[in-house]
Amino acid sequence: MKLDRAVDAYLRHISIERGLSENTAAAYARDLAVYLNWLASEDIDDSGAVTPEVVARFAATRASVDPPIAASSLARLQSSVRGLHRFLAREGIEPTDPSDRLKPPKLPKTLPKALTIEQVESLLDAAGPAPLADEREGGIAVELTAIRDRALLEMLYATGARVSEIIQLDVDDVSHGDVLRVRGKGSKERIVPIGSYARAAVDAYLTRVRPELSRRGRATPKLFLGARGAPLSRQSTWLLIQSAAERAQLTAHVSPHTLRHSFATHLLQGGADVRVVQELLGHASVATTQIYTHVSVDALRDVYATAHPRAR
Repeated sequence: MKLDRAVDAYLRHISIERGLSENTAAAYARDLAVYLNWLASEDIDDSGAVTPEVVARFAATRASVDPPIAASSLARLQSSVRGLHRFLAREGIEPTDPSDRLKPPKLPKTLPKALTIEQVESLLDAAGPAPLADEREGGIAVELTAIRDRALLEMLYATGARVSEIIQLDVDDVSHGDVLRVRGKGSKERIVPIGSYARAAVDAYLTRVRPELSRRGRATPKLFLGARGAPLSRQSTWLLIQSAAERAQLTAHVSPHTLRHSFATHLLQGGADVRVVQELLGHASVATTQIYTHVSVDALRDVYATAHPRAR
């Protein structure tokens, strides 16, 4: 089969049959575009011409580029290639999988960066209503967008949801009292409690801000809207968090995922069971969640080192 047709068939498979998210499918598409371009440079345009030696040569080439590719990016690229060839073999399009001997690079074990509870509170306060009501963003008073920003950050920290999950929320998704219905990876739904602070912040946004924002754009059920009434984007969310972090004078890198890490870490430090945290985060495997237990152990070490008279 021609490689471009093979890739199209595989992308349809992961989007429709496996139900992977648009962001995940887009990442696979980008990786496989790199793979196809390299194969074209080798004068290979048919999946039947790809051998284990070709796949190994591709992996070695990508691993030796200058500047080097991050191990995580290289691992994802190889995963995309393996997924394509496994699909072709499983569907009977090709007799064998030329990538079955490809071993992914070892990833360094990095602990997620989490803010302290005090830093989270500073960040949330910095996202609150601005003192200068005459400053404007796209024609909307900054005070109004600040109420939206506070509600958004409160939701990210209160639920531990991914930024893509939060910006895809509809108004109806927060109409169930103190719980939130979240659509995660693979379109899987999970129910997450909402704390009183986040609930109050969202209620203030829905009452005071969203009606005004909604009038400025086309009708949409999305919960969080931008200054012109369109659904808030991932990039806009990242920028508003960066802005709040600067006002809070946080020197550590702060992103939407930082609040997700902080959510999990603080729950475990507070005594939550790792299985409960797994369910709240929407992790398919508890092994993914267990990395946060290492963060909590580090916190215990710090307390021990400062509190015990013979710790040093």
